[in-house]
Amino acid sequence: MEDLSLIGIISIATGGLTIAFGSIGPALGQGRAVAQALSSIAQQPDEANNITRTLFVGLAMIESTAIYCFVVSMILIFANPFWNHFL
Repeated sequence: MEDLSLIGIISIATGGLTIAFGSIGPALGQGRAVAQALSSIAQQPDEANNITRTLFVGLAMIESTAIYCFVVSMILIFANPFWNHFL
């Protein structure tokens, strides 16, 4: 097998694993954050605006981890720095 095709296979597999494992954690974190926020709103309905605002900021922070994993996988697949080493 050529070195170039081996680099391509490894890059695609690594990109897939990055997306797979990189999306599990944020998904579980977002589910837990929403569940806790709904529980807090049920206990203190007067503070719903503050809880909701804080929830959305927290969800954006959690989602950034999944976005970073997506960016790393796209770099590995389309702009792989190892291609030039073997060309």
